[in-house]
Amino acid sequence: MNLPFYVPPEQLMKDRAEYARKGIARGKSIAAVAYADGILLLAENPSGTLHKIGEVYDRIAFAGVGKYTEFEALRVAGIRHADLKGYAYARSDVTAKGLANAYAQVLGQIFTQEVKPYEVEIMVAEVGRESGGDLLFRVTYDGTLFAEDHFSAIGGQEEQLTTFLQEHFRPGAPLPEALGWAIGAFQAANDRTFAPEDWEAAVVDRTLGRRTFRRLRAEEFLPA
Repeated sequence: MNLPFYVPPEQLMKDRAEYARKGIARGKSIAAVAYADGILLLAENPSGTLHKIGEVYDRIAFAGVGKYTEFEALRVAGIRHADLKGYAYARSDVTAKGLANAYAQVLGQIFTQEVKPYEVEIMVAEVGRESGGDLLFRVTYDGTLFAEDHFSAIGGQEEQLTTFLQEHFRPGAPLPEALGWAIGAFQAANDRTFAPEDWEAAVVDRTLGRRTFRRLRAEEFLPA
């Protein structure tokens, strides 16, 4: 009789984590920066059809790096979760915190129980009705949940991006200035200049009304 193959649990978790991190590192990073009227999300993404940033609900945006099919499935599941909760209770009951917690539970369960972990990291951003009420959450491949202040980054260049933003960020800046910081972070991390068509960017902006999500146009990346 053949004995079953045995792997210590700690080694199994280590191997899964390494597998997920390698997959995420192959993707392009995303940075988020708070500005006076909301939160900016910026990604290096020359594709005009495969979006890494999207709307989830009235005041909530989603961003994902890693394997596209996996984080897109999470985004769609988040939309369904938000729609059902908003319908059953009230639209104001749908929050980024609740959505991020749901994502953390799903990713944690997949990481510990499924054969292959998801190769993704995600961000959930919610713009408050007033300045100071913005929320930004980051969820890693194993379901670890982080609440971020003012700025965040996910993906392979996370450390370089957050270091640059930490040095340049100041509260209450207008959108063009926040966009300049985010672009500068990517250029410093990659040691090159990007063209306007290389970017995908969106904002959740409290001045836009109930639907706060807006994609930035290519001309908004050009110097004033």
